[in-house]
Amino acid sequence: MMFAVVDCDNCFVSCERVFQPELLGKPVVVLSNNDGCVVARSNEAKALGIKMGVPIYQIKDLCRTHDVQIRSSNYILYADMSNRVMSILREEVGPGNMEQYSIDEAFLTIDIKFDYKQWGEELGRKIGKWTGMPVSIGIAPTRTLAKAATWFAKKWKGYNKVCIIGTDEQREKALKTLPVDEVWGIGWRGKDKCDYYGIKTAWDFTEKSESWVRKFFTVTGVRTWNELRGKSSISTILTGDKQTICTSRSFEGMVHDAGQLEMFISNYAAHCAQKLRAQKSVCSMVTVFIQTNHFREDLPQHDSGITVTLNTPANNTQEVVRAALRAFKACYKEGYQYKRAGVIVSGISKQNAIQLNLFDELTPEQRKKFNKISEVMDTINRKMGNDTMILGIQQFPKDGKTGEQKNYRDLIKHEHRSKCFTTDIDELMEVK
Repeated sequence: MMFAVVDCDNCFVSCERVFQPELLGKPVVVLSNNDGCVVARSNEAKALGIKMGVPIYQIKDLCRTHDVQIRSSNYILYADMSNRVMSILREEVGPGNMEQYSIDEAFLTIDIKFDYKQWGEELGRKIGKWTGMPVSIGIAPTRTLAKAATWFAKKWKGYNKVCIIGTDEQREKALKTLPVDEVWGIGWRGKDKCDYYGIKTAWDFTEKSESWVRKFFTVTGVRTWNELRGKSSISTILTGDKQTICTSRSFEGMVHDAGQLEMFISNYAAHCAQKLRAQKSVCSMVTVFIQTNHFREDLPQHDSGITVTLNTPANNTQEVVRAALRAFKACYKEGYQYKRAGVIVSGISKQNAIQLNLFDELTPEQRKKFNKISEVMDTINRKMGNDTMILGIQQFPKDGKTGEQKNYRDLIKHEHRSKCFTTDIDELMEVK
């Protein structure tokens, strides 16, 4: 049995380039929500020394000098492009042999022998032709080695985007070249510890004894150690349902109005509820936190967080939003300018294992009605786009002068956002 890792190259940037070919060959960066910092870079931008996570205001002069193309994050477009790539992979090996690891990466299980190099190159060409997305593919007898092979496929053009670590000779040669912080399961978090013990490469790590690895890197490190030595020890990469779900944002400016903050909190809570329903779970606790800007030492500071416990676990939008607003009112204080807020749902369990409470605020009929409304909202939003149907509290109050009504997404700064070419009929690609 062999494993393949298919990784979209510079995913967010590549999504932008599919529909904007004028960006090809140019340095491109994609910014986080509210156009705060860099979350994706083209190879050309990396060559200019632009680091991941750097605030955009710190590199404005560099961008101007080198004509760096800036794009606001467009997660609707990225998610749709990701779904297209994943559907090709699912069809290639069958649903049971494909595990999506992230928006731009998936593991494939290959249980038959053939020319892996030829197969990988043909798969890469198919994805490129059908979606426009460039990918790199690593193939090896373990998932960790396959991830390492992907690193080589990206780094050296001679591999033609497909690298195979299939023999002990290939494995030894690759691990002696691979920096230890590029090992899946160690990364930058484990680099300092490895440096302390003189471990510079993946091969150095495999040369340690199993007992030593277990002592200093625990059982997780032992799994990585086995995988690097060619023994498959990770049965699945799926982590199961989330035990906590958080939705939070930093505001473009600072917000002091309670009504506007309620709108943000309501939207965050609604998205948490939607994620709960997606994994068929319910929550028993809803936490709200609000924070002022710590960097503004000239302003008074206030951080607060309150948790509300639900008598009966729930996942419908109305109940979760109601609990979040109750928590918000308990932690909000007038006179402060807030920069960030968020909602966390926890105490998560399966929705088919709900135990009713004698002191429940809702009757079974009311809860059934709320659940049905949330189900209808999910159906409409899947078909028509996110936030097509929302609760009234999620809308921003009408402007007193213009009468214009916005929702919270309109208040997120995205000056450089491209169109939703594949999901919005009004933003289709224009051909000249």
